[in-house]
Amino acid sequence: MKSWILNVAATSLGLFSWFSCADDTHKAFKAAERIAWSGQHKAFKRSLQTLNHPLKPYVELAFYKRNSKLKYQAEIAHFLSVYDGTPLEWPVRSSWLKYLKRRSKKALFVEYYQPTKDAELHCSYLKYQLDLGAPKKAILNQVEPLWVVGKSQPRACNSLFKQWQNAGYRTDDMVWQRITKAAQGGQTSLLRYLKTLLPKEQAYLADLYATVRRDPSAAAGLYRFKKRSIKEAEIAIYGVRRLIWRDQKLALKAWDKLQKMFPFTQSQKDSVAYRFALALASKGHPQARFWLNKVPSENQDSKLKQWMMGNMLKEQDWAGITALFTPMKNLSNGQTYWLAYSHAHRGNESKAKQLWQSLAVKRDYYGFLAAERLGLPISLNAKPLDVSPELLIKVSEAPGFKRAKALYEMKRYTEARREWNYLTNTSSTPEKLAASTLAADLDWYDSTIYTLAEIKAWDYVDLRFPLAYQDLFNRYSEKSHIDVAWSIAVARRESSFAPDARSHANAYGLMQLLPSTARYVSKQRVSKTKLFQPVTNIRLGTDYLEYLKKKNGGNEILATASYNAGYHRIKKWLPDEAMPAELWIELIPYKETRDYVKNVFAYRQVYHTKMGRDGNVLAPILDMKIGG
Repeated sequence: MKSWILNVAATSLGLFSWFSCADDTHKAFKAAERIAWSGQHKAFKRSLQTLNHPLKPYVELAFYKRNSKLKYQAEIAHFLSVYDGTPLEWPVRSSWLKYLKRRSKKALFVEYYQPTKDAELHCSYLKYQLDLGAPKKAILNQVEPLWVVGKSQPRACNSLFKQWQNAGYRTDDMVWQRITKAAQGGQTSLLRYLKTLLPKEQAYLADLYATVRRDPSAAAGLYRFKKRSIKEAEIAIYGVRRLIWRDQKLALKAWDKLQKMFPFTQSQKDSVAYRFALALASKGHPQARFWLNKVPSENQDSKLKQWMMGNMLKEQDWAGITALFTPMKNLSNGQTYWLAYSHAHRGNESKAKQLWQSLAVKRDYYGFLAAERLGLPISLNAKPLDVSPELLIKVSEAPGFKRAKALYEMKRYTEARREWNYLTNTSSTPEKLAASTLAADLDWYDSTIYTLAEIKAWDYVDLRFPLAYQDLFNRYSEKSHIDVAWSIAVARRESSFAPDARSHANAYGLMQLLPSTARYVSKQRVSKTKLFQPVTNIRLGTDYLEYLKKKNGGNEILATASYNAGYHRIKKWLPDEAMPAELWIELIPYKETRDYVKNVFAYRQVYHTKMGRDGNVLAPILDMKIGG
């Protein structure tokens, strides 16, 4: 839905045509950019003179990034000054610094250097200052953070590190810190080098760390810890903390014996207790409750408390849940819901209703469940976003917004987001709200959603839950015989409607489909390019939801969980004896999947209501049993 505020403001001020940037203007920009890429300086300068486009500085970027030369120093310096701090700066500055490094222009390099995570450039900056006569102490004091890392550093750092070492700055403690990081990061080649820096009698520790990293069960081989030193204790702790996830029986046995070998500190014991509690609870181990209770209260974070609650729910220990949560302040919505549930099971209906009443006004999974328990109607408690036309115009005229908008229109999404992030990071909250309204008017859904989430502007429901790609979701959901509110809720959770979304697992597009999943559903290979196209992604995504629903016997809870974690994994999580669906959801062992199911059903309710439908889509959860 387009923002009526923006349309009124734009029409009244004669700006409506500006918001429909002509394709011809973009063509002119692309032509100028191609000239810049060619490296022809005079042609590049002529193209700039005739170009009137928000992305004009990107033409300059294209030239200077590829043509970092001393003869253009004045132009590059001007560009870096004008666009300092913007997404335009670093691509040019990085190229310029690398050029100066190749030419050994040390003084210029130091002059133009800006802090960066690029270790090669950082090392060169420090080394060049030493070469130019800077005070050694001031420079060498900055080297430690570059050296104490769990990976090999670029060759450009070697001479700097040698000077630092020869000046006596490197200590045995620093070597051990780096060995710890390298071992725990699996950098075995670096370990072989670091081993040579240890005192001869301690060299075996690097090998021991590598062995335990490679095979955590080695921590159970007590004969390996011959000297029972503090460093051996650290390795043993690391190993047993990893082993508990792989072999609970062996880890418990090993820890019992290790405690008799080493005088572990209380902090070390507490860290093991925390890790054992999480691992055993997630595996449903009989000793889970014992270890959960061993974790000191100050170490009981939200993750651990979730497992403490889950363990009590599994055992139907309603008195335990009541005792755990009643004294606590600032309960989460989930803790409040299950505290009420426990009161209800203990016969205290009035207290349960009181707690559920406090939740029923919340716009989330637990709020919707509580509303259904009390027979209350759904209310989204939505607020309209009222931004003044003047502020909308101010933000729309900001160069950063114009650049972001133009890049988005040309589907240069990565660059567009960089500009958007720069714009919002340098804006006030009212300006961010205005920018969100403008992005919504462009159907730039993910930027609107993320920006409103960043400033915790939760109540602008129309902007946070847009009916994006509604025609496509309607068409393909109907074709796949699934609820459109469900399919659009999945897309909202998966990608926030970013068509170019890509996960760490290489899932693509609006509904985050793996190429293998797309091939299975469509019975043919589907290219990544196709998966980034909304029409293809939504068609295959809704088909996949239909497949999972059928595979799970029509159960949309299990289908939703399967969409996130995989069907075969979900089958392993089904209990032997039937349990209430809401309880099963709360006991899903993977936090990501547990939260995913809750969010999708909450989002589905929001879309269900926004579409003008009555009723609570979470109602079946309260009557459903899973497993058995």
